[in-house]
Amino acid sequence: MRKRSITIHGHQTSISLEDEFWQELAAIAKARTLSLNALVTEVDKARGSPKGGRGNLSSTLRVYVLKQAKRKISRA
Repeated sequence: MRKRSITIHGHQTSISLEDEFWQELAAIAKARTLSLNALVTEVDKARGSPKGGRGNLSSTLRVYVLKQAKRKISRA
């Protein structure tokens, strides 16, 4: 488990995730030519929408990574 500081909407917050999730988030951000902060901010915005629910951000990021992995598998 690794805790990192991320800037979201202009303020810093700490997020704890396993290294494998940080690595995958970084790969997703790179593939989309986004910074890690920009990707996390995007996921955080979706979390605030009615479709996104309001779970905690660490859990939301894990689910986001899982959904991206499932999409990748279904395209293969």
